[in-house]
Amino acid sequence: MDTFIFNHLCCEILQMLRIAKEALTFDDVLLVPAHSTVLPNTADLRTRLTKNINLNIPMISASMDTVTEARLAIALAQEGGIGFIHKNMSIEAQAEMVRQVKIFEAGIVSDPVTVRPEMSIEEVLKLTEKHGFAASQLLLMAKSL
Repeated sequence: MDTFIFNHLCCEILQMLRIAKEALTFDDVLLVPAHSTVLPNTADLRTRLTKNINLNIPMISASMDTVTEARLAIALAQEGGIGFIHKNMSIEAQAEMVRQVKIFEAGIVSDPVTVRPEMSIEEVLKLTEKHGFAASQLLLMAKSL
């Protein structure tokens, strides 16, 4: 290995070690099943990700194209974690995924897609597929006299 690259990697590793106050690996921890006086609904799993970002659960998804896209980021956010959208796509696609996560508010549709009464079922199905909906809900409203 080139001496310059080796020295650079060593400096990076030392810098990371200075930042981490305590670090554990899987081999450092062993959980043994036993009776606990802590009830699941009283357990506090909150953790700090950064100085200004707190998480309700210590769950972060990997920024990998086979792992995190909008669906997983939304699911993690609903549970109190965070998902990092991967970069193996166009900037426009990344921005669209981030937009999907941001507008998703606990199952509330903040920007509904609507259809007109004169649209055919085929058009509604195409619209449903285009937006990635699993289903469409149609409300028929009677004209008031």
